Amino acid sequence: MAMESDMVQAEMVEASEFRELSNQYHIMGVPDTVINHGKGKMVGAAPEGQLLAEIMKALKN
Repeated sequence: MAMESDMVQAEMVEASEFRELSNQYHIMGVPDTVINHGKGKMVGAAPEGQLLAEIMKALKN
């Protein structure tokens, strides 16, 4: 999605190398997606529609 829109930013972080960040967002495994600085979160791989729904929910919070 970040490649499709300038309004979306995405970053990938190696959880084992950035323990403080992993602890901040309670990352226990991968893949683990944090949305809008923790307002939304998805654990595990998910279809695009489910990811979009979680993003929309996080934006409303």
